[in-house]
Amino acid sequence: MILDSLKNAAQYYSLHPRFKTVFDYIASHNLAAMECGRHDIDGDNIFVNVQELDLRPESEARLELHRKYIDIQLLLEGPDEIFGWSENVDCVKPEAEFDVEKDVQFFTDVPQCFYSVKKGQFSILFPEDGHAPMLGKGHVKKCIFKIAL
Repeated sequence: MILDSLKNAAQYYSLHPRFKTVFDYIASHNLAAMECGRHDIDGDNIFVNVQELDLRPESEARLELHRKYIDIQLLLEGPDEIFGWSENVDCVKPEAEFDVEKDVQFFTDVPQCFYSVKKGQFSILFPEDGHAPMLGKGHVKKCIFKIAL
C-alpha cells in the first residue's frame, strides 16, 4: 500500500510500466468534471471508474482483495476518505468465493489499521493489500484506476 500526494507521482513510475500513463492521464484531464462510470484509457489494461458515493462508518469496513488489477484510488471532492488495510494473508474470513469476472473477493476481518486520503492524494493498492475503502462521513467523488498486472 502506498499513500502519497499527486505532486510526488513521478516517484512511482518505475513500479509498474503503466503507472506513468495513469498519472499522465490524471494530469491532463479534468477528472472532477467526468461523468460517473467506467472510462477506458487502454482497454482492459488501464481504465478508471469514476464514482460519487456516501461514505460508511468504519464499523462497516469490508476488506477486498484483487488478483488481476492494481488500484490507484484518488479522492477528487469531499471530506477525507478513510481506508482500512490488512495484508492479504490476514484476510481469512471470506464473505463468498473470489469473483473472477469482477476481480474481487470480500472479507469480514477487522482491518489491521486505518488511514485517511485527502483531496489530491492517492493510494496505490496491490494484490497483497486487503483494503476497505469508502469509509468516513460525508459524500465524495473519487476515481479508481484499474491497472492490469
